[in-house]
Amino acid sequence: MADVSSNQGIPDPEGASDIIETDYTIGQDNIETNVGPFPLDIHNPVFVISGLSVVLFVIYALVAPDQAASFFGWLRPFLTSTFDWFFLSAANVFVIFCLLLIVTPLGSVRLGGAEATPDYTYVGWFAMLFAAGMGIGLMFFGVLEPAYYFGTPWGDEPLGVVRPFTEEGALIQENVAEARRMALAATSYHWALHPWAIYAVVALALALFSYNKGLPLSIRSAFYPILGERVWGWWGHAIDTLAVFATLFGLATSLGLGAQQANAGLEFVYGVPNNITVQVILICGITAVALVSVLRGLDGGVKVLSEINMVIAGVLLLFVLFAAGATSILTEFVSGVGAYFREVIPLSMPFGREDDGYREGWTAFYWAWWISWSPFVGMFIARVSRGRSVREFITCVLIIPSLVCVFWMAVFGGAAINDMIANVDASAVKANVIDSYKPELSLFAMLDGLPLSAITSTIGIVLVIVFFVTSSDSGSLVIDTITAGGKVDAPVPQRVFWCTFEGLVAIALLMGGGLTSLQAMVISTGLPFTIILLLMCWAIWKGLVAERNA
Repeated sequence: MADVSSNQGIPDPEGASDIIETDYTIGQDNIETNVGPFPLDIHNPVFVISGLSVVLFVIYALVAPDQAASFFGWLRPFLTSTFDWFFLSAANVFVIFCLLLIVTPLGSVRLGGAEATPDYTYVGWFAMLFAAGMGIGLMFFGVLEPAYYFGTPWGDEPLGVVRPFTEEGALIQENVAEARRMALAATSYHWALHPWAIYAVVALALALFSYNKGLPLSIRSAFYPILGERVWGWWGHAIDTLAVFATLFGLATSLGLGAQQANAGLEFVYGVPNNITVQVILICGITAVALVSVLRGLDGGVKVLSEINMVIAGVLLLFVLFAAGATSILTEFVSGVGAYFREVIPLSMPFGREDDGYREGWTAFYWAWWISWSPFVGMFIARVSRGRSVREFITCVLIIPSLVCVFWMAVFGGAAINDMIANVDASAVKANVIDSYKPELSLFAMLDGLPLSAITSTIGIVLVIVFFVTSSDSGSLVIDTITAGGKVDAPVPQRVFWCTFEGLVAIALLMGGGLTSLQAMVISTGLPFTIILLLMCWAIWKGLVAERNA
């Protein structure tokens, strides 16, 4: 492992590397002071602008929840119906760009210098990547999305696929095979190459310009090939501030979904009331646990929790696989992968389609959500990916997680679809996803049809909560790094501040319109950040070319 340089915790490149010569030093614009006994080391003006804006937003949403709910209720459909073509087009660019890096000579560039070695084993690397990157989403949508697309009750049929149920709820047997095939293809589209390509772009940019070029671990650093020294001025301030907003609201959406799902599970299994009050208590309690993880640091907090979570998630996955019929589900997984590759191009088309419900209500929201998460997940992946070649990095971050996500959806979604087919009138999944839309109950409804449902549902609740903790802790680390001017060892009280306000933003959005408000803020921050990511691809290419010539 490389020696840590004076660049505030960032290791010096090992071996040949194209280090960028700049007069800027990490933390030169920072304000170092104390608030009582707590030391602060904050970037001016990124921390001040983003911190103050977040505080004012929380106050507004809590003081005027009805007004906030009305505004967010208008904002979400307006953005998805107006800019769906832009989100779909941009996501396609990211996938093509990543695949291009794998097959070109630029893939041989090593992050951290020509002689750098990985800081983490594959097991530890994958554990942190999954827990931080897709945890709560897999738990919330693993059953919901395949089951919903299979039943398609409100005109959301992906590519206009036929429905397997009549208006009265009876099964149309001849439509089942095609509906199942498209349900798995449409779900895989949202969880395979496209989201991981978004994460890979940001992670690669941060790792390349920090570990190879000697620049701060901050979003603005990726734009040095485009902006030059101007990146340390207001252009850079704007980029980093936007990254903070995107990260914060992307996390708040996930935390809000996690609280809703944990509350639904507690009601389903133990009869705990399902309401805003309980969800607020859950967010407060889990944020407190996240604060403990924050104090333990990356290796003692996030890494340990991530590895524990991966083991528990793996056990639950195997239980569902065998309890629901491993042979049929594995068969569906293989056919689902094939269906995904057959349908990925039609599903990716931004124009000439009539499936507005699926394209606008699901895909546009997903891409905005992944893009909002990208500063958080990208920076976190960059922090733990030093020493990998670009080809190895892209392959592992893009292709392998895609297969795991598709397998997860095939197992959980396949079990749910099997339940709806076998028990048309008595299926808890059909009752809570198709007949009456209660998305937070979908996982527990599926588990209810399998043996040991009380135990597995409790495990599901624990998984949601621990994913919640790891996301909050990881997000606090990332936002703190950005608002500390790229320092990776800034004072812990700053991370405590961001961890606390992540929970407060989630509470404010839940009280100011619930799920609609969460989704609206994700899309509104994801839209401008999409432009940032497109420009980032150009900067990465220029940076890798210079690295190859070093």
